[in-house]
Amino acid sequence: MNIASDDQPRPLSTCWLYWIAVPTGDQAGVIASLGLTRPVPVTFAEAEAVVDEDGHGEAEDNPDGMARVYVSPQIEGWTLVIGPWCDPCNSDRSDEVLRLCVDLSSRYGVAQAYYFGTQNDGSAWLIAEHGVVVRRYCETGEVDDGLLTLGKPLVREQTERERMGLPSAWDESTRNDDAEEEWKWRAFDMAPEIASALGISPLALTASMRVRGVGVLADTPPPMH
Repeated sequence: MNIASDDQPRPLSTCWLYWIAVPTGDQAGVIASLGLTRPVPVTFAEAEAVVDEDGHGEAEDNPDGMARVYVSPQIEGWTLVIGPWCDPCNSDRSDEVLRLCVDLSSRYGVAQAYYFGTQNDGSAWLIAEHGVVVRRYCETGEVDDGLLTLGKPLVREQTERERMGLPSAWDESTRNDDAEEEWKWRAFDMAPEIASALGISPLALTASMRVRGVGVLADTPPPMH
């Protein structure tokens, strides 16, 4: 398939969005590192339709959305990998996504994974740098969210909590305090903000962004048992 050279980035705005972001234009290297196979070129519009379908679990041959991901071209120096397979807070996938981000960060310096539910369904972020997890935080309304917390709060988290009159550092044991309830609701919306502050967000792509290469849909490796 020939993708027109004027195919332009557009916000990938879907109800549930899961993605990994890596500061590189080495699309082939990212695909190889993640064990992805059979890449097929797609436009940004086609990618948005697939990401939306997979997020809703509407594809007959991919009911849980895990069988494929979209790998973007280089956008402003970043490569995005998008699909439910990238979810940093899924109980079945969280350990594997953490491992993948650690590996990618060892190779490219940084790797980030995010979840964002646009219908007030929560946020999650995982930041790895040079082979070390700097932060993982999930605020999705699930009882086990706190068990996934790793590392110290990001500067963005601390600044926002201070703005809200909350202590910049906090303990998971306070998660059910009234004051923390306010933070919980604020954190539900923060994944796109953190992604933009630390790099690039698929929700904020614009036609004016610099692009090199062509995005692809690729098959994910079979689940590990």
